Amino acid sequence: MTNITAVRKIRLVMGGMGFYISTLMANMVSRRGGLGTVSGVAPELILPILLGRGDANGDCRRALSHFPFPDIAKMVLDAYYIEVGNPEGKKPRGFPFFAVEPSEMASALSICGNFVFVWLAKEGHNNPVAVNYLEKISLPLPTAITGAMLAGVDVIIVGAGIPNQIPDVVSAVNEWREVIYRVPVIGNIGSCTISFDPSKFLGSKPQNIGKPLFFPIVSSNLLAWALKKKLKDRIDGFIVEESTAGGHNAPPRGHKVDSTGEPIYDDADRVDYAKLASLGLPFWIGGSKASPEGLAYALSNGACGIQVGTALALCEESGFKPSIRTEVRRLAFRGELSVKASAKISPTGFPFQVADIDDSLSKVDILTSVPRNCVYGVLRELYEKLDGSIGYRCSAGPIDTFIHCGGHIESTVGSGCLCNGLMQASCLSDMSYPPIVTLGKDAVRIAQALMKNENDIIHVEDVFNYVLS
Repeated sequence: MTNITAVRKIRLVMGGMGFYISTLMANMVSRRGGLGTVSGVAPELILPILLGRGDANGDCRRALSHFPFPDIAKMVLDAYYIEVGNPEGKKPRGFPFFAVEPSEMASALSICGNFVFVWLAKEGHNNPVAVNYLEKISLPLPTAITGAMLAGVDVIIVGAGIPNQIPDVVSAVNEWREVIYRVPVIGNIGSCTISFDPSKFLGSKPQNIGKPLFFPIVSSNLLAWALKKKLKDRIDGFIVEESTAGGHNAPPRGHKVDSTGEPIYDDADRVDYAKLASLGLPFWIGGSKASPEGLAYALSNGACGIQVGTALALCEESGFKPSIRTEVRRLAFRGELSVKASAKISPTGFPFQVADIDDSLSKVDILTSVPRNCVYGVLRELYEKLDGSIGYRCSAGPIDTFIHCGGHIESTVGSGCLCNGLMQASCLSDMSYPPIVTLGKDAVRIAQALMKNENDIIHVEDVFNYVLS
């Protein structure tokens, strides 16, 4: 297992992006000396999708052949693998939604999905690999982290919330005992406890399971200080995401928005890097830092390096749908790509950076006209029913259902289905649903720095050569 001394030398940490966007590139980023990062968003959905399409290159089946509990791997393969062309006429099986008490298949898919993509990211080299989770998507975390640790993940990165329970999960899995995790519930009870016992679900502890490093994502000195105080020596470093980074951002301290609904950040939202450095932990800075100047800025402020997302997302090797990737690069090179943060579109309640692309959920008329169907259920929130039991709802789902489940109609205004939209933006989906594309605010600068013309392409190697020059 990689130690922090080795990771401190890494200058480029890859952002964990979207549904499968970063996962395909994690191996090649780590091979080049960066920290390749697997996206921890819904591997339990992505694995069965790939298996159902025949696993054309055999990657998923090759990884599963190394899974230390073959009975579980066989259960997943028997349920979801369909040979290319489907000669047996096998009917695709649906995806189980995660719940407080998940089904056996939901747990198996979460463990195996995380194992497969971390294993593939580590295949063929000895450099460290990370996985990035959202604390807001809390129900799968115990099984997800179990799967990643079984594959030997070196670093666990967690954002979109306050991830102060993650070290407990890591320790419990490392010691092969029951994982206990509290998840938020809207209502008087406030929260509930979920649990997962790897010894009961999987069997005896494998000999080689290690203990990965833990890097929470922070955007303020206050959160970094609070986590360090609470968790003491159980934090190994920080990823700092400034407000221009793609994906989800922390809301501004003043919770103000401009006339277009974009959050307003000011001096109160800026990190004091001298104070952060005084905590004595390594950190990397993300948010419009993918350049030689951005790296120099980070190093001069005490950071070990930078987090890079957008520049890598624009690469040919990313998991974006090729047509979307080409169009985004073209618009960015022309200087015609606008990226704005929306305070409402994400059901998580966090601001979300949205690229303005034709025929996508960035257009108000499209956002308000698409069917509000919950297909994947990744961002559902838990709420307390009148009888005291726990229910599940999403502000981007059917409005009548959301209101019937105790939600307020105001929460549905401007909310969009990120699950459907992000899946459609990836190379995974063939649904007739509009995509949503998230990038950082420096997409135009990156495209113009790395492309010679609007039809040019970018490779991972180009990003490394540029940033580290």
